Amino acid sequence: MRTGQNEMDFEETKTNGKIYTVSQLNRQVRFLLESRFPSVWVEGEISNFKHHSSGHIYLTLKDETAQIQAAFFSQYQRGLKFELKDGLKVLVYARVSIYETRGAYQLYIERIEPQGIGALQLAFQQLKEKLEKEGFFKSERKRSIPQFPKTVGVITSPTGAAIHDILNVVNRRFCGTHILICPVKVQGEGAAEEVSQAIEAMNQQGESDVLIVGRGGGSLEDLWAFNEEVVARAIFNSQIPVISAVGHETDWTISDFVADLRAPTPSAAAELVVSSRFELEKQIASAGERIQYAMLNRVSALREQLETLQTSYAFRQPRYLLEQFAGQLDECSRQMQNRLSDLFSLKMQTFQNATGRLRALSPLAILERGYSVTFNEQKEVIRSVHQIKAGEEIRTRLSQGAMLSKVLKIQKSEETI
Repeated sequence: MRTGQNEMDFEETKTNGKIYTVSQLNRQVRFLLESRFPSVWVEGEISNFKHHSSGHIYLTLKDETAQIQAAFFSQYQRGLKFELKDGLKVLVYARVSIYETRGAYQLYIERIEPQGIGALQLAFQQLKEKLEKEGFFKSERKRSIPQFPKTVGVITSPTGAAIHDILNVVNRRFCGTHILICPVKVQGEGAAEEVSQAIEAMNQQGESDVLIVGRGGGSLEDLWAFNEEVVARAIFNSQIPVISAVGHETDWTISDFVADLRAPTPSAAAELVVSSRFELEKQIASAGERIQYAMLNRVSALREQLETLQTSYAFRQPRYLLEQFAGQLDECSRQMQNRLSDLFSLKMQTFQNATGRLRALSPLAILERGYSVTFNEQKEVIRSVHQIKAGEEIRTRLSQGAMLSKVLKIQKSEETI
């Protein structure tokens, strides 16, 4: 009987009630969810994290027994300071709605905060761990600060207390130092980009021997520009040594870890980069006194040595020594002349003997005895009749002069003219 009643109810509902399409039903459910839960805070753990190429983020928010899909669109991510990743426990501020195309119930996130730790502190820790793995903080890559820089580049706010402190300290300690100021924003939106661009510009300009980058004290939010990755990378890539001077002594930023030197305050940075004129003058005076004392001792030692030499035997009888040396010189001169004369005679005799042997072997000596040498037209010495032919001109070299002849007839060795 109950089954029949149910069928009647179904038919009456179908006839008198509204029949929804899938799209209509999903839309109505979306209206109900958004009106009932326009904005809620939800806590959970991130899983299935995906950062789409469009810039949107999709993730699952879960607890011990349940989970829900969530979307975090790029326009809501501008204030996000820390990095989202799987396993991170967070609080999200979101709208509850439904993705009509798939009928999927999900959250549309507008804000995310880390659970149990501040967003800025978490972002600081995440970036510090990332840069440390990349070697940004290694001591061996850091350069020494020049002791007497001619030009100090200062990157800070032109109206803040930091620049006034730096100028006062520099003028007091060493007024000859040139200060090159690059004014930038040091807090708020766009501050990090201005600071990084200023560091790059100072490097391109190349006038500064050292850079001071920083600002006065403030809250963590006020100092945040110096915790941005873009500033850290600009300091890391700087060819000019960088001193980080951000906030007070108890304030630490990412810039402090990356810089070649960290100063607790801007004033301390100026003191570190510029030597005190009075201390330098004191050091110069002390060095002058030491040099003068050393010179006096040296002069005294040389004077004693000279006095000792003056009382020695050599200085008491200099003429005797000169006569001895002159006699030795004359003797050496005579011996040298005798040796040279003997050597010249020996060489002359050797030369004359060699000349006689050469004359005996010379072809000219043979010609002087009545012989001659005949050449053909090719200037070859004629040794055989086969080297000439009838009618050819030949040249005969005599002891004195030469003559030209023409061959009338060639006679073989066995023939007679």
